[in-house]
Amino acid sequence: MNMDDMMSLAKQRGLFWPAAEIYGGAAGLYDYGHVGALIKKRFEMAWTNYFVDSRENCYMLDAATILPEKPLVASGHAALFNDILVACKKCKTYYRADVLLSELGVKVSEGAKASEIDDIIERNNVRCPKDKGEMAKSKPFNMMFDLYLGPERSERGYLRPETAQSVYLNFFREFNILRKKLPLGLALIGKAYRNEISPRQGLYRMRELTQAELQIFFDPDTWDPDTGAFLDRKLNVFFYQAEKVERITVKDIIEKHNIPKFYAYHMALIDVFYTQVLNVPESKFRFFEKGGDSKAFYNKVHMDMEVDVESWGGYKEVGGLHYRTDYDLTSHSKGSNQDMSVKIEGKKFMPNVLELSFGVDRNVWMLVDMHFEKGGERSVLKLPPYLAPIVAGVFPLQHDKELEEFSYALYKRLKSQFKAEYDDAGSIGKRYARMDEIGTPFCITVDYETVDKTSANHGTVTVRYRDDKKQERVKIEDVESFLSRRISLNA
Repeated sequence: MNMDDMMSLAKQRGLFWPAAEIYGGAAGLYDYGHVGALIKKRFEMAWTNYFVDSRENCYMLDAATILPEKPLVASGHAALFNDILVACKKCKTYYRADVLLSELGVKVSEGAKASEIDDIIERNNVRCPKDKGEMAKSKPFNMMFDLYLGPERSERGYLRPETAQSVYLNFFREFNILRKKLPLGLALIGKAYRNEISPRQGLYRMRELTQAELQIFFDPDTWDPDTGAFLDRKLNVFFYQAEKVERITVKDIIEKHNIPKFYAYHMALIDVFYTQVLNVPESKFRFFEKGGDSKAFYNKVHMDMEVDVESWGGYKEVGGLHYRTDYDLTSHSKGSNQDMSVKIEGKKFMPNVLELSFGVDRNVWMLVDMHFEKGGERSVLKLPPYLAPIVAGVFPLQHDKELEEFSYALYKRLKSQFKAEYDDAGSIGKRYARMDEIGTPFCITVDYETVDKTSANHGTVTVRYRDDKKQERVKIEDVESFLSRRISLNA
């Protein structure tokens, strides 16, 4: 499926589309429709269940999306949250330099400075793709959206560029409330805002995005998670300066590549999440290690999670695993004049941070791309049942008053527990097709045998499975338990 096919599907089936579409849309801003919003919610619920609810001493936060200027000066965002901007002298079109050069087949390191970009443009005689005009000198462009607080506009603020800073600002209070225990996991799912120079590829590069992040605060001298169950698990890893992906055990990642044990442990956790919870084929998921100029300066170890997504043209980043050391808490301690170091068993130290960061919108797009299948006249979104936007469609077999009343009563009963949808429009085949295309795993049909007291199937309905179209009869009183078992994460 290419980009055009993906956007066509998204618009036709209520997934997502450009914001303010009736006015021509807005680059990098998207609205979710009724189906897309549910898929997004399902991803967030699966993520929370796996990374937060099932872990010890992990908690969810929520926080303001507007921050005053001082915290973002201390974190480095005010000075360093930059992309390199380059413009055509002739048509005045602006480009993000690394993206432009990459699309033209010119290699450039992720952290290249403006002077390096200018040298690369000159050496390769790079011209504007639109009109072949000469490129002007490049310059840093800060991606934060700034604003002013109060009626006199005297205090400067910003829309937060990432959710992580909100967690760091709340760490010390939460640490003290939660009985001063480490490691401590603080998670947040929420909006971040980045004034991207050239947003593109649908939900991949956006100006308003949703992040799901878990920040784990720990003592690097004592944190020793039990990796026993994972030591022999093989992961796909593209190590920095390597020429290819290596299929390697967690044990060898630790011993041969000098990766901290706690870091390798979380690589394995993330691998399980993608391959077993999200059902991404293991051949399409990998870790990509950043190094040199491409690694964030505050990271000791930095790996991106990448998935091979057809509509994006190959492997693209959907998240990151970052060992940020004590950079963040140290920076905010200095900027606020509030000591954020902790004291445990007589030892005073600044906690280190391991960050698990996921782009929710990117993962939603990836899930649709990965699980959408089209064969012949049939189009099916084969999401795992617990990620499906609609759990069950409820239909009367035909337009018949008794069947319709019975079906609608069953739908009303089910919708108190599940996201169900009633549909009596068109033939039963067309109703199945509509449900297949939005990923509904089960279709429940009320037919004449259901209501015929003389039939051996009286009091049962036909349940049709999305993936293989098989059908079975289920007793009316067992429908809830049938659905509950099959939409469980552990099913």
